[in-house]
Amino acid sequence: MIITINRPEKRNAINREMSLAIARALDELDADGDLRVGILTGAGAHFCAGMDLQAFADGRPPELEGRGFGGLTEMPPQKPLVAAVEGFALAGGLELALACDLIIAGDTAMFGLPEVRLGLIAGSGGLIRLPDRIPRSLATKYALTGERFGAKEAERHGMIVETCAAGDALNRALVLAQEIAANAPLSVQMTKRILNEFSSDRESEVWQRQAPLIEEVLSSADATEGALAFTEKRNPMWSGT
Repeated sequence: MIITINRPEKRNAINREMSLAIARALDELDADGDLRVGILTGAGAHFCAGMDLQAFADGRPPELEGRGFGGLTEMPPQKPLVAAVEGFALAGGLELALACDLIIAGDTAMFGLPEVRLGLIAGSGGLIRLPDRIPRSLATKYALTGERFGAKEAERHGMIVETCAAGDALNRALVLAQEIAANAPLSVQMTKRILNEFSSDRESEVWQRQAPLIEEVLSSADATEGALAFTEKRNPMWSGT
């Protein structure tokens, strides 16, 4: 199954409607016995630039109860999911990619967690999963500065499994998906389950533990100011509240 985030005019920013649509697609992926692997990609030039900040500023956050951002970050599918990334995978976009089992990216792709520059916080798994994919010191640097990093660096540190020519990420993801789909379905699903559940024991509790900290940031005046400043193309005026 190819799941395409289709809001290219918004750089595939995620609103609640898009989260619901992705969640429905993931449910179909798990329920359909003829489907073995999912691929998540973005329409147009970018994978996903994160949360729709205008919708957030209007009081319409994109997270789904129990499923998280994009209907994915807190409840990935049982079957393998490959991210095919072109262009921006920023903020929630990077968190969506990190929630996938494997990432393939075009060589011009850019990754980052810029939430601190917007008065927000990477509360959809970025602060949990990025230090597991790249060295913790680098993850800390990117999380605290909001600095972007490219596909080649991501590949060098093991965050992505393959860098390809720009525009070819989906084709390469299809090749990888076919290799996975050629294997025994139950073996693949149980392998994924053991990899996720036994190597990341803390993740089963982390969503509840981080929830009050995330809520404190997202309900702050600075969160609204950061989102508005971005949409209004001006510098934010931080209040620290």
